[in-house]
Order: sequence, then C-alpha cells, then structure tokens
Amino acid sequence: MGNHSTPPQNSGPTPFNRWIVPLFVFFSFALFFSVFNLSSQNTAQTVSYSEIKDRIRSGEVQQVVWSEHEIDAELRSEKPTEKTRLRAVVPIQGQAELLLLLEKHKVEITAEAPSGNSMIAYLLPWIVILGFYYWMSRKMSGGMGGAGGMPGGLKDLLGGRFTKPSKQSKRITFDDVAGQDNAKREVSELVEFLRDPERFEKLGAEVPHGVLLMGPPGTGKTLLARALAGEADVPFFSTSGSEFIEVFVGVGAGRVRRMFEAARKQAPSIIFIDELDSIGRTRGTGLGGGHDEREQTLNQILAELDGFSPREAVVVLAATNRPDVLDPALLRPGRFDRHVTLSLPDKLAREAILKIHVKGLPLGESVDLGIVAAGTPGFSGADLKNLLNESAITAARREAAKITMDDVDEARDKIVMGTVRTLAILPEEKHRLAVHECGHTAAAFFSENADPIYKVTIIPRGRSLGGTHMLPEKERHTLSEEYLRTQLVILLAGRAAEKVFLDSVSSGADDDIKRATDMARSMVARWGMDAEIGPINLRESEDHPFLGQTISQPRSFADETAARVDEAVIALLKNADKTAAQIIKANRRKIEQLVAQLEAEETLDAEQIRACFNPTKTSKLASKKATTK
Repeated sequence: MGNHSTPPQNSGPTPFNRWIVPLFVFFSFALFFSVFNLSSQNTAQTVSYSEIKDRIRSGEVQQVVWSEHEIDAELRSEKPTEKTRLRAVVPIQGQAELLLLLEKHKVEITAEAPSGNSMIAYLLPWIVILGFYYWMSRKMSGGMGGAGGMPGGLKDLLGGRFTKPSKQSKRITFDDVAGQDNAKREVSELVEFLRDPERFEKLGAEVPHGVLLMGPPGTGKTLLARALAGEADVPFFSTSGSEFIEVFVGVGAGRVRRMFEAARKQAPSIIFIDELDSIGRTRGTGLGGGHDEREQTLNQILAELDGFSPREAVVVLAATNRPDVLDPALLRPGRFDRHVTLSLPDKLAREAILKIHVKGLPLGESVDLGIVAAGTPGFSGADLKNLLNESAITAARREAAKITMDDVDEARDKIVMGTVRTLAILPEEKHRLAVHECGHTAAAFFSENADPIYKVTIIPRGRSLGGTHMLPEKERHTLSEEYLRTQLVILLAGRAAEKVFLDSVSSGADDDIKRATDMARSMVARWGMDAEIGPINLRESEDHPFLGQTISQPRSFADETAARVDEAVIALLKNADKTAAQIIKANRRKIEQLVAQLEAEETLDAEQIRACFNPTKTSKLASKKATTK
C-alpha cells in the first residue's frame, strides 16, 4: 500500500527475452555474410595463375583488370552479349613476368588503385549491428525510463500519442448524456473543481483525483467522461488500457509517465483510461512471473496516482465492466476512491435516450418512442442507438422517405431474435408451431398478472422459429411471487397447447423448459418462495452484476437439502403446467380460431389477438397506447 515512487525493475527474463538473444545472433551473422557477399559479388571464375598465363599465350584473353595482387581477365567471345571472366591471384615474384607476357600478346591492361577503405567496409556492418543490439537491450530492460531519454522518433513511438489532448469535433455536455442522472450527479461536482480549483483550496478541500466508472457495456461510461471534460472545458486525455501493453517490458510504464506528465503540464485536465481491467487485474496471480509488462504498467499507474499533490487539478477517470477483477490497491482511498455505477436505463431513461438519438432522423407519425422504450427492456444506450440505425437502414432498403413503426419493429426483432430465415417448413410443423405460440398467447391474455400482449409470430428468426412478444406496462425492479408464477404458466403453455390439441409434445419447448426451470429454482433457492424450505440462500451460482454471466460456486449445503430444492422446483413446474393446460382447455375454440388466423397471416398484433379472444374486452395494451399518445 506504500508509495510506488520507484518503477520496478525487470529481475527475471521473460519468455520473449530468452529467445531474443539467439535470434539476434542468428540474424546478425546472416546480415554480415549477406553484406560481405554483396560487396564481393562478381561473375568471374577463380582459376590458377598458371591457367591465366596459358590463356594469355593462346590469345584467348582480350583485356585484364589488375588490382594489387589479383588479376581479372575477360576472354574473347564471338557473341558480344556473352562475356566470360577469369580471376586469379598473382604472386609477387610473377608480377613482372606476367606484365611482359601481357604486353607481348598486346592485351589491354587496366590498373586499379589500392582501396584504402576496406577496413571501414568490414567494420560498418558490425557497428550497425552492435548499435541496434545496444538499443534493443535498453528497451527490453526497462531501464531507460520510458520514452523520456530517447530521440524524437522513438519518443513518439513509445509514448508521443499522449503528449497532446484529443480535440472533440463536437463539444459534449451533460445534456448529451440521458438516462444516467445519478451518475451525472456524482461527477458534476468535479466540474466546479476543474473550473475553479482555488475556491476549494482556500477551504482545504481535496476533490477525489480518481473516479472509477462501472457498469455494463454500452451504458455510456466513455460518453460521461467526455461530457465531464466538455462541461469543464479542459484538456481531455483519452486512452485505452490495452494501448499500454507491449511486447517489450517497460514501454507501458513509460507511456503512463508521459501521459501523466503531459496532463500535469496542462492542468486543470482530465485523464480517461478505458477498459482499466485490461491492465488493472489483481497482481500475484502467477502470470508473467510477477515481472511482466502488465504488472509494471499497473505499478506505474499506482505510483502516478499517489504522486498527485492536493493542489494539482488533474482528475483521472477510468471505466470498466469488470470491477471484480481489479487489484485492491487501485480501489483504496487516495486512488480510485470514488466509484460511480452506470446501470441499464429504465423505461423513462430509454425514452429520453431515444429522443437524443432521433435528432436529425426523419420519423414518421406512427413512431411512438414510448412504445419503443417499453418494448426494449434490458437495452443499453448503445443498443438503442443501434436500434434506430437499423430502423433507418430498413427504411432506406425499401426506399421510404421516413422511418415508420414497422421499421422500428423489424429492427427490434432483428436485434433480439436475429435476421429472418427462409426455411422450408412442412405444413404439419407450421401447424404445431402456430399451436405452440398460440398457447403462450392465450396464457398471457387470460392471466391476471401477465404483461400485455404485443404480437405473436411464426416467422423464423435466428435460432427461433417463432415468438410471443409482451410489453410491460411499467418497469419492474422487484418481481412478486404472483408475477413469477404467472410467468411459469406462460412459459409452459406452449407445450401444454401441443399436448391438448395434438396429443403429443415436441422439442420446440426446449428453451421454454430451460427458462422455466431456472426461474423456479431461483424462486426456491434464492428468493425463499417455498413455504417448506423457507428463506434460505441455496444457490449454486452467482450472476455477474454487469456482464449477465452466471458464475458457478461450490455447494455449501447438504445433499438432502439439494434434494428438497429439486422436489420444490418440480412441484412448481408441475403446478404451472397444470394451470396452463386448464387455460388451454377452457378457451379451446378461441385458440383454434387464433391458430388458423396465425397460420394464414404468420404475424398478429395486439388488436387482432384481442378481436379473436374477446372483442368486447379492452386490452391493456390498447389503453396503454391511448395514455402514451
């Protein structure tokens, strides 16, 4: 927990460092011999001194080039384009004799002056190789202090990207961030500190230098950081944690130093590190032997956060969707001691986000953003932006002037269930599919605690062959036991309808059974909704708060208790299946009529479903549309 003022040194070779030296030696010799061969490359054939003299006496030699103790002879040829050259070493005692022989046979002689730079030519490749090796060894050792001690080109390579703050083409403010009111309140007080730090210094107040933004992907963590910089109108240094990780140890730490130095020089300023978990994972896990690049970079970040003085108006923001893997040293007071959670938006927040993203889009009168927001539970801000973009693409594909509600519905179905598939479905399979989906629809329509029906379809999309869609009237943050029991009935109603109408069941209920089983197990083992077992935590897995993943954990209860949980889950599912069958049998004629209409039209909306089941009943969805408009 101490101050990491000295950067860690590399005390152990990494796997890359163990291989770099043999590879370097190999390529060094290859470079040297290639240079030597290129410098001495010649097409002349080396022969003996006696053979050269015999060729001269026979008149085959046309001209020679004499250089020090070597002679290069060109033979006569009938074809001017083909020339044969011979080379031989001339002994000192035979030089006079050879010169007389050449003059006697009237051979043209060209003499070359002795070369005085041969030693430099041989040493130059070694000088280049040794210089490169020296630079590489300093770079790998991490002892060069990052990029600070290197010339301009290498300095830019190792960290120059952080010397200038990024300029926003459009100034982003808190008005551009919708649906995150709590998070905006958490960071808004930093704006006053950045605008007027002297006012806080007079009172001895220290605003947190480190703010950690946590939340699922797409909730606007980066957007909130840019909005903070836009509100304060200060330089904004933005980078990603992965940009610090390089093959060579010490490069990431140097980049961290350069970025923090640049931010201090331009204070007040903001540093934003996205995907902090890529470099901020818990140390000592055994990866990299404790001295890898990731840990050195993390140590440097910790040292820089400790190095801020109370008067320095520099705020460091970091974003992550994996706070559970961060090193505890990052989260202690004095570093990232303020944690701001950005959650998935509720219905009102989704509608506000949609209003921001529809600016500039040609929307038709049929588009109701309230209904769109109600039909997109679990969508993040990025998902909603993608929804509108897909809607615009769909409208452009049919060459329309405006985006209609049908385009939005098509985009939503594409995102949730996938693209429409073209399948050759047999008539009996299509009938079974219609019966299955109408079973879900009937259970949802005739149940008191169900959400209003939006539409039912048997058009294959993605991995699904059909679907029944419901829109919640209100955003639920807690689920009552009555609501959950109704959901179990709706999930199993498709299988119950197949059994009632077709006297058999199919594999089409696979996903329904899985979801119903998971929900029933949660009711018993997590939420204490079984009277015999009672309120006790008997879960065998934990849901990740941001990623939507399920993490298994060791069982902490006896096998007898697990068996009781299984019995309670089976009882819940059997009761739900029984209730679903009763609803199907009580409304058999109406369901048969709906099945025939669904087979004919493939997609039915809420009004068509209401007209088929109960024309005199006012559907909850219809009244909802009226209140929305």
